[in-house]
Formats: sequence, structure tokens, C-alpha cells
Amino acid sequence: MTAVLAVHDLHVAIGERGRAANVLRGASLEVGAGEVRGLVGESGAGKSMLGRAVLGLLPANAVIGGGTILFEGRDLLAMPEPERRGLLGRRIALIPQDPITSLNPVKRVGAQIAVTLRHHLALSKRAALERATELLAEVAIREPRRVLELYPHEISGGMRQRVLIAMAFACDPGLVIADEPTTALDVTVQRQVLQLVERLRQRHGAAVLFITHDLGVVAKICRTMTVLHAGRVLEEGETADVLARPRHPYTRALLAATPRADRPAEALRPVPPALIESLWSEAHRLDRLDVAGRA
Repeated sequence: MTAVLAVHDLHVAIGERGRAANVLRGASLEVGAGEVRGLVGESGAGKSMLGRAVLGLLPANAVIGGGTILFEGRDLLAMPEPERRGLLGRRIALIPQDPITSLNPVKRVGAQIAVTLRHHLALSKRAALERATELLAEVAIREPRRVLELYPHEISGGMRQRVLIAMAFACDPGLVIADEPTTALDVTVQRQVLQLVERLRQRHGAAVLFITHDLGVVAKICRTMTVLHAGRVLEEGETADVLARPRHPYTRALLAATPRADRPAEALRPVPPALIESLWSEAHRLDRLDVAGRA
């Protein structure tokens, strides 16, 4: 399968008060054409930072210490900044985590969708609003013309997330990065959103990098998965294989800590503190070797 996205040996550090903290330590992954790959790990694992690195939206105090990010065969890190910015929203799109803070509260829904269409597809204002109506209908929003005239606070959280999904797929991107898009939603709406993303992925032929801490979500939507901890890839493979036969102790611990509908009375086992301590010790040891190697 041809890789739409290929991240290889990516190192990212965040500088603060004269010191640098490594957040990605040689992370690598690939997302094939039309594939949904899950990127899994606990809070602070570096999942969203990897997504931001692909999007070119790292914090101002972030430093990329090495590696490549190939999108459709071209290294994004070597690309001129104006050209790379031109890909965002057009060929590489984002579904953000929090719909209430991701939409402009003082602009109507239709205007926010239309500005993306006018910028990337050079549509007229009228044509952009017509296309925005079609996009809202595509994500199963009732009365799309009425919703176009509303402000974000006038629609529900689930509808706001649908608006963001519509915006992400508006320009037929090759890659969509979904950064915890179901975290703020209840279970019923979460299921609808997952089904919607899968339906649009098939319709538009896009690849999806689905960032989440929820192994249940990964099992539902992702064909392949990558397990990340402390900025390092610990395990990857076909989702069904990883979940059935996890090789790394951390993956096994995550599975043991996940609620099971088929075993509701079974006690959950938290990830052992000793395992987390050993993983961080190994990460810091690699940091020291990296510094020594560059000295």
C-alpha cells in the first residue's frame, strides 16, 4: 500500500526557561492511501504533538531535532513555508478535539465553512454557500440552510463536531488528522461521529490518522494502530492482531485497564507504576545517549 504519510525518526523538543524537554523521540509511522491508522497512548504520550508536527502547527518554542515527514512523497519539513501552508485545509485537514473552541463564536456557521471553500477552491460567495449547504447535508445535519445562519453556540456539541468534520472533508483532502474528535461527546453521539468519519473517508478516499487514548474507538474504526509512550513508538501493526496478541507490556497494560462490555464485573487493573517508571527511565537514557552522540 502506497504511504500517503510517512513519518520517520522524528525528534521534537519543547524549550522552556532555558531547558528543552523531548516530546517525540524518534517516532515513526506510516498511513497508507485510504487507511485509518490509530495513534494511541495516554495523555502526554506525544500523540497530538506528532499530529501538530505533520500539520506544521507546533508551538513557537518547539524545535525539530531530526527526522522526515513525507506527504505524498514530499518532505514537508524541507518544503517552503508558503507552499506548506497552502496544503493545510486543502490536501491535509484537521478535525480538532474541542468543537466549541475551534469555531469562531462571532461568525455564522455558513461563513466559516465558506471561507475555507473560497480560499482553497476559488469559489464565489454564492457558490461557496451552496457547497456549504451540501456539506452540512452530507454530515447528516437537518435543515442545513437554517443551520448555515446560526452561530456555533446555537447548535449542539454533536452538531458543532459535524460542522468541523464537514470542513475537514470540504476540499477532498488526501489526509485527515482527527485529534481526539470524540472526547467531548457522549457515547451515543460518539458512535454517530465515528460512523460519519468512516463514511466520508470511503466517499472521499482520504487517509485518516486517528489520534485517541481510547482503545475501544481504535477497535471500531482503525485497520492499523501505533502505540506511543513518552514520544516513542512501542508497538504497531494490524489492529486486530495488536489487540488479540499484544507484544509490549505497555500495550497489554492498556488493554487490562480498558473496560470490557463482555466482562462488566471484571475489576480494572491500572497500568503498573513500576512499568511507567521503567519506560520513562528508558526514555531518559535514550535522551542522554542522543545528547552524547551529538556532542
